[in-house]
Amino acid sequence: MRNEMMYRPIINEDILHYLRTEQKQLTGKLGELEELAHENGVPVIPHETVVFLQFLLKQKQPKNVLEIGTAIGFSASLMAESIGKEAKITTIDRFPVMIEKAKANFEKLGLQDQVTLLEGDAADLLRTLEGPYDFIFMDSAKSKYIAFLPECLRLLADNGVLMVDDIFQAGTVLKGIEEIPRKNRAIHRHLNEFLEEVTKSPELTSTLLPLGDGVALISKNN
Repeated sequence: MRNEMMYRPIINEDILHYLRTEQKQLTGKLGELEELAHENGVPVIPHETVVFLQFLLKQKQPKNVLEIGTAIGFSASLMAESIGKEAKITTIDRFPVMIEKAKANFEKLGLQDQVTLLEGDAADLLRTLEGPYDFIFMDSAKSKYIAFLPECLRLLADNGVLMVDDIFQAGTVLKGIEEIPRKNRAIHRHLNEFLEEVTKSPELTSTLLPLGDGVALISKNN
């Protein structure tokens, strides 16, 4: 379960430690879930991204949220806690082990009625959704971001925000392809295609943030 990207900071390690330990910590069952994930090396969003996501959602107050990449259900649970019971969250995952863990966590946190978990490949399921979604959080296979982007933009409300996690490949995304291990080269190419599209497209407004392994915020120009 260990994700090497979680242990290769892209900013100064002292600052990273401060961001992860000195900002307000989660409490209750959600805090326990975050702590358990970190203890077991489960790849959930790091705490600096947790705090940012909480702040963003409390300002945005979306009513209809889509998540691509459920994992153990931590991010979906965090979003549910941040935006209140009147909002609905749809989350997608295709890995049976993760789906089982996520369902158990949603039940433990009392979120079964607020969070809908769709089981299957996002490439297939996204086409079946209608939206619009006020907020979309994509935290799935990085090599698929560029492929999922058109459907995410179709489903995104005109004033909505698409947030994409893990975009810097542990700080190596701008290196030459020859410097990247062969097993990671497909991810490297597709992430660069994704970054080129979201930063250069005249139809989009975006900002990139050095949180965790990098976060992109994207909106549509109306």
